[in-house]
Amino acid sequence: MSSSAHRRRTRRTTQLIGVAAAGTLAVGGGLAVAGSAMATKAPQAAPAAPTAAAAGFTPYVDTSLTPAYDLTGTVQKTGVKHFTLAFLTSGGGCVPKWGGAGDLAGDAVARQIPALRKAGGDVRVSFGGANGTELAAACSSASELAAAYGKAVDQFKLTEVDFDIEGGALPDTAANTRRAQAIAQLQKQHPGLDVSFTLPVMPEGLTQDGVNLLSNAKQNGVQVSAVNIMAMDYGSSYHGDMGTYATQAATATQAQVKKALGRSDADAWKTVAVTPMIGVNDVQGEVFTPADAAALVTFARSKHLAWLSMWSATRDRPCPGGASHSAQPTCSSVDQAPLAFTKALGAYTG
Repeated sequence: MSSSAHRRRTRRTTQLIGVAAAGTLAVGGGLAVAGSAMATKAPQAAPAAPTAAAAGFTPYVDTSLTPAYDLTGTVQKTGVKHFTLAFLTSGGGCVPKWGGAGDLAGDAVARQIPALRKAGGDVRVSFGGANGTELAAACSSASELAAAYGKAVDQFKLTEVDFDIEGGALPDTAANTRRAQAIAQLQKQHPGLDVSFTLPVMPEGLTQDGVNLLSNAKQNGVQVSAVNIMAMDYGSSYHGDMGTYATQAATATQAQVKKALGRSDADAWKTVAVTPMIGVNDVQGEVFTPADAAALVTFARSKHLAWLSMWSATRDRPCPGGASHSAQPTCSSVDQAPLAFTKALGAYTG
């Protein structure tokens, strides 16, 4: 996900791993071929999984937009108290900045964190996104990278962080290893630090690069609490219901997480989080509605998912000119009441 509504990912021709029971692989264009790249069997006794954060709904807030999103105002209007702030990227070298430009302490949304906590809320801060340079590609060593991530953790006294890895960053194996080693160091320095990965997905599941990233993280000692899938922007070959696609993607991802992270069936479900793009998506014809949100909440309750989110809180309102066919950064482009998606998805409490 990026700081604008028009995100373009280089995942359309990437191989996708389907649900193991289906025995198929799919490509972004919708073609299926026989076989499975999931060769490693899950262990007989899975270790206890890290517990994801307690918040059932944690919408993304795009910190790059003005005016700044009102966190505490949303708390008062909806009761939703937990938010994911996006994104921290390289501000030149191994220096974390909001959107690659804003100093840590200077962001107008981040400055609301103390007031949000006073109101009983909290934040998860996300590193990466579709735009800019993720810090793992800018820092030269795992220790330097851990220090860069740690600046944000210490600045905001974070207990939850997210790593949104997509586009050209996803297949960068050297950066993925450096990131995993840095996160493992960070978790040793900050015991109990909750770590999630946000990854691109299709209805058939994560890409092979996404699965490889999770396996690499486990091998390097990262305690992964959640795998958050971007249930959006599938491509022109997909013409179905966006709510159904989201649940299909979550189901496929659960099977992949179970194998890649060595989780039990129940723990694998508790590791999956889902983030739809509300309203009109970047791909024409893809529209996620409030009814889809309600259906996703029902599914999340039945499977006890880690959490739900949405891209983004800033878009949760009707556009001034009414519904349209194009995605906008500050409105949903569908007919809706203000905060309709926040209220619908906020019904999931984990």
